[in-house]
Amino acid sequence: MKQIDLNCDMGESFGAWKMGNDAALMPLITSTNIACGYHAGDPATIRTTVQLALDHGVSIGAHPGFPDLQGFGRRAMQVTPQEMYDMIVYQCGAVAAFAQAAGGRLQHVKCHGMLYNVAAMDEALSDAMARAVRDLGDVKLYALSNSKMMLAGQRLGVSTYGEVFADRSYQDDGTLTPRKLPGAMIEIEADAVAQALRMVEEGVVISQSGKRVPVAPGTICLHGDQPGAVQFASALRRAFTQRGIALRQPE
Repeated sequence: MKQIDLNCDMGESFGAWKMGNDAALMPLITSTNIACGYHAGDPATIRTTVQLALDHGVSIGAHPGFPDLQGFGRRAMQVTPQEMYDMIVYQCGAVAAFAQAAGGRLQHVKCHGMLYNVAAMDEALSDAMARAVRDLGDVKLYALSNSKMMLAGQRLGVSTYGEVFADRSYQDDGTLTPRKLPGAMIEIEADAVAQALRMVEEGVVISQSGKRVPVAPGTICLHGDQPGAVQFASALRRAFTQRGIALRQPE
């Protein structure tokens, strides 16, 4: 039986500002990536999201990003490999501490937004990210499928899972379509389901130009800040069940 992990970026509220519907999404997924306070999130939000994950048996992950609350971590910053390493360890430490305090543990790291994108294209930054995850202990890395980030994790002996996206479109080189371009987000439920099934069953994604691009799906992401995320997650679960694809956390 084929199986796939369904992850979601969550815990992205900040103070009185609310983002997404974490309570409704959590029962529908198998892994959560919790914002660490740099691009979104705050201590109370981390704590409540960690507890929500534990209540539903969902794998707890850290979702570190650039220190860019105003831009939601989606603006480019120039950082050195050492700065990359330090940012990852610092932010993941917050989620790991809350997980430990609640009787759980940090199980994976998946970087956010522009931090994720720049590392996927830069070997030195990918190495720094992978070293940080390795040094956190028995922690997995979720990395853009077939990217420098994925290769760096594998090279350094980190348990690395190729990540694909149900609700983002792709370019011919396997990278995600920049959000500033039309069609970057897949907003039609049926299209997201069709893309997810094709990636899991055939190991390919159709780029915006129509090219069949190989992917290695170990985990599939759905964005919690996407309008209709709960409906998308429900539709993905139904489609996977109908096709005999089991939803399971990475081992």
